Amino acid sequence: MNAPERQIITSVIENASAEGDGRPSRDAALDAVRTLLAYAGDDPDREGLLDTPDRVVRSYDEFFGGYAEDPESLLARTFSETDGYDEIVLLRNIGFVSHCEHHMAPIIGHAHVAYLPNSRVVGISKLARIVEAYARRLQIQEKMTAQIANIIDEILQPRGVAVVIEAAHQCMSTRGVNKTGVDMVTSRMLGAFRDNPATRQEFLSMIGK
Repeated sequence: MNAPERQIITSVIENASAEGDGRPSRDAALDAVRTLLAYAGDDPDREGLLDTPDRVVRSYDEFFGGYAEDPESLLARTFSETDGYDEIVLLRNIGFVSHCEHHMAPIIGHAHVAYLPNSRVVGISKLARIVEAYARRLQIQEKMTAQIANIIDEILQPRGVAVVIEAAHQCMSTRGVNKTGVDMVTSRMLGAFRDNPATRQEFLSMIGK
């Protein structure tokens, strides 16, 4: 590491006065983006890049807003007036954008989330928000699939939960093996969806699988 690089890193560390949640300061984040622009071989001070650090930091607030969400609280309010409804509740094709924790490249896809209510149901928008809460973090798809199913199972205590996620990983299509048009499919089945083949097949048929 040469002297200028050490100076940049030292400056970032010195400016990284922790926020209340333990994160580095916004100024430290801006300095870090400038460092990466310079590492890429460009001039952070040229006109076209002057506002890039601010744009990147603001986009990070959006991309990784899931860290500020509490998935448990999203499912806290339920409804019991269902007239005895006990069949599959399914939300299909929930679009999401996540980011690979290995390369910080986008993961773009959609999720299918279903559960078999025990006695209570939750507002359907909450299922979409659960997907968003976990997607807007650095992730691997396998973990995200399990997190969504597990939290619904834990909080709602339904008779079963099913989650299928299909996504394209830009870390695979834009670098490395450079394979485009490839989707990764993951699933997690709990309760009746795991134990009852007919229930599982009904769910798969409903999502077109």
